[in-house]
Amino acid sequence: MILEKIETRTAHAGVIGLGYVGLPLMVAIASAGFRVTGIDICTQKIERLKQGISDVPDVANTALAPLITSRQIQVTTDFSVLQELDTVNICVPTPLRENRTPDMQFILAAVEQVAQYLHSEQLIVLESTTYPGTTEEFVLPMLTTHFNKNASTQTREVGRDFYLAFSPERIEPGNSTYYMTNTPKIIGGVTQCCTQVAQTFYAQFINKTHTVSSSRTAEMVKLLENTFRSVNIGLINEVALICDRMDLDVWEIVDAAATKPFGFMPFYPGPGLGGHCIPVDPHYLSWKAQKYQYHARFIELASEINSEMPKYVVEKISHALNLQRKPLNGSKLLILGVAYKK
Repeated sequence: MILEKIETRTAHAGVIGLGYVGLPLMVAIASAGFRVTGIDICTQKIERLKQGISDVPDVANTALAPLITSRQIQVTTDFSVLQELDTVNICVPTPLRENRTPDMQFILAAVEQVAQYLHSEQLIVLESTTYPGTTEEFVLPMLTTHFNKNASTQTREVGRDFYLAFSPERIEPGNSTYYMTNTPKIIGGVTQCCTQVAQTFYAQFINKTHTVSSSRTAEMVKLLENTFRSVNIGLINEVALICDRMDLDVWEIVDAAATKPFGFMPFYPGPGLGGHCIPVDPHYLSWKAQKYQYHARFIELASEINSEMPKYVVEKISHALNLQRKPLNGSKLLILGVAYKK
């Protein structure tokens, strides 16, 4: 039944969390012809969205407003609408605690709501970046426990009575070349049947999908992608520090190295890491690795180097001011190029 609804685009889709991931996803699903309900706990955000006003730069008001006006998209703070939905995508934040361990409170809160209203033939997909095993070890037990409390006869099972998968968000804010629908979608279900249902859903509005063997594999894919960037940024930041000591121009060196057509990918130094993903995700991987008695030294070292870059920049500024016989305290600084990234 769920496959038929998806393929005919009569399924009622839902998205929990309408931030920089959930809002573009909701618009993409609705633009493909599905009726979509978006859920968020922020009442101010919901009121703006009801007026067709987007607070995400990658979603233009001209794209959102017609879908709101036609009621192709509806938004609410009321989680009870989950009982009416055929598909649910969870797109909530996954930050770090102060001790740099995973903060799962937002996933927990969302899954608790989903579990309360879970029904047969419903597809649940987690998109929030997280450690390998979250979908199987954290989300699935919550769903099955609550679902079977309400079961009158036989035990309800994932892959038969409801479907659960992980499909990591791959949004790069500000990228006008690669966006939601033309970036390949990684999909890994808890069972093969779950993968099939999730892949069928995403194929309705994503140009290319790529299925993997499990939800744990899909979770690891996303962490590899962002850890790869973190480690390489850490490497080039360290090279920049070395070049500074040697009085060499690191930018010239990187540009020259980039002329090699194979075996090299240019990364550029900066004043540290920002955003929701790159400074955070490697810690999810190193934390999970510790559960397997493995110390991810290389990953943690890259994070340490990246974390020291703001201090390095301040020291450079202070030194430059001292040469002009000006103290850092009280000086007026102009910062050019304040952006999400290069």
